[in-house]
Amino acid sequence: MSEARPPVGIDDLLERVRRSYERIEPGEAYAASRAGEALLVDIRYAALRERDGLIPGTLVVERNELEWRLDPWGGHRLPEATGHDLRVVVICNEGYASSLAAASLHQLGLHRATDLIGGFQAWRAAGLPVTTP
Repeated sequence: MSEARPPVGIDDLLERVRRSYERIEPGEAYAASRAGEALLVDIRYAALRERDGLIPGTLVVERNELEWRLDPWGGHRLPEATGHDLRVVVICNEGYASSLAAASLHQLGLHRATDLIGGFQAWRAAGLPVTTP
């Protein structure tokens, strides 16, 4: 039986997981996506997508399905889940939930998974393409 870890606050947890991989800025994510070098994955819930729109070409996978859909070995994987070398950029609304999601993908062996700094809101603020609802 393993010993319980001491409690940690969410801010400390975010800092810890974010140190474990390199996060990506909106412009870099846009360029990587356009070059076919990264799969952008929007994990925002439907109400936010309906309110704010979508990033063109982004794969929508709600957060509660992310690991099942992107696990290259999983029986419920999407066709885009081609292997553990896939560069996935997880996008949430403001860049918080996506950090935890990217860390979870790392635990599945998707070692190139990252998240978008500032999330969808930073993408939109940078003037990058968005389809409006």
